[in-house]
Amino acid sequence: MVIKHIMVLLFLVFRLSSATVTYNVQSFGAKPDGRSDSKNAFFKAWTLSCNSTSPASIYVPAGRYLIASALTFSGQGCKSRAITFNIAGTLVAPSSYNAIGNAQVWIKFYVVKNVTINGGTLDAQGSSLWACKTSGKTCPKGSTTLGFYHSQNIVISKLRSLNSQMFHMLLYSCKNAKIQGVSIVAPGLSPNTDGIHLTYSTGITILSSKISTGDDCVSIGPGNSNIWIEKVVCGPGHGISESSPSRARALESSNRAELELKLSYVKRARAQAWSSSGSARLVCTPKFIHLISGCSIGSLGWEREEPGVQNVTVKTTTFVGTTNGLRIKAWARSSNGFVNGVYFKGATMMNVKFPIIIDGNYCPNNNNCPNEASGVKISNVVYENVHGTSATRVAVKFDCSKGNPCRGIVLKDVDLKFGGQPANSSCSYAAGTASGLLQPTSCL
Repeated sequence: MVIKHIMVLLFLVFRLSSATVTYNVQSFGAKPDGRSDSKNAFFKAWTLSCNSTSPASIYVPAGRYLIASALTFSGQGCKSRAITFNIAGTLVAPSSYNAIGNAQVWIKFYVVKNVTINGGTLDAQGSSLWACKTSGKTCPKGSTTLGFYHSQNIVISKLRSLNSQMFHMLLYSCKNAKIQGVSIVAPGLSPNTDGIHLTYSTGITILSSKISTGDDCVSIGPGNSNIWIEKVVCGPGHGISESSPSRARALESSNRAELELKLSYVKRARAQAWSSSGSARLVCTPKFIHLISGCSIGSLGWEREEPGVQNVTVKTTTFVGTTNGLRIKAWARSSNGFVNGVYFKGATMMNVKFPIIIDGNYCPNNNNCPNEASGVKISNVVYENVHGTSATRVAVKFDCSKGNPCRGIVLKDVDLKFGGQPANSSCSYAAGTASGLLQPTSCL
């Protein structure tokens, strides 16, 4: 009988210790008016959650909550096994870009474990900084909206990010993160507003999300491994790649027929992005500010001592009017970096300038790397089921380093046309195999 009572008590203690405790930010002074600074209220809710011995939840009710300066949630010393943000409202930055423009990250998580963000909106109000940059004035570099540093077991679900000053989301030296069902939005004229940027991270999955920004949808830097990207819609963009907004507007006015044609590509791609089975595609479309790639790995090899990129899978993708489609880019500099084990499968190209490209001799304007060979070793890259149209005659270009030729390149069922005719391919210091339907003819 005594043993039975002890077991009941232990069960009740376990249930109490595992029950989630919830902290409402309004209980700590957060105001949903978009004018009162709620930073301290969020910090207090985090501190209590961190110190809780039970799983904790931070609830953000509907409304707009001003976070007037950079905010860091540190996981150092946290007792809670898991912390979840359930966000029904919007976190908004000040309209003045100087408030967060010199901060590296607006909302930063540092050394956290088992953190989940569910729902909500982050509005960084970056338009004033973009205007400053395009005017040629001296401006702050800008802040990333949401950054996770040295963290693990992260989930970001159904979050919406609007108008970031710089990158929308950044994972730096993170392990085991899942980003799913997110929406990332910024105008095509917004400079350097990459959707998701990965650096020195492993075990990252990006699923079922929509990204429309002024730069790359997902950018993969050095030191990344075990990356899986699938069922992501990227775009649409709005216009022709150029170097300045004024030039883009002039070109739009003088060449409206071409613009309408490109927009028709976008509409068609978006219609194709959602198949009857509900599977989304990654759609990369043109941007105004830069001659940017569709989706690329790189730039790599800037540093002499640099970790490589390996085991990357990108499935079910569509590129519309972009400068590049599937690109790997390495600086023509001495480096011990590498790219190994990349799998591109199921890509549709619509009027893409360089649908398949490895640029192993990247040296813009011959600055910092003239007459040098890239040290980055590129190997075991598969292109399977890539089809569509190229905007240039050379649809497949492998421009590899003379000092470190590309090895293990695989082309399987590649069908790319230029002007209704088969396109061409070009290979320099590249070796591999080709099989299946091949248009253009393989140069490997």
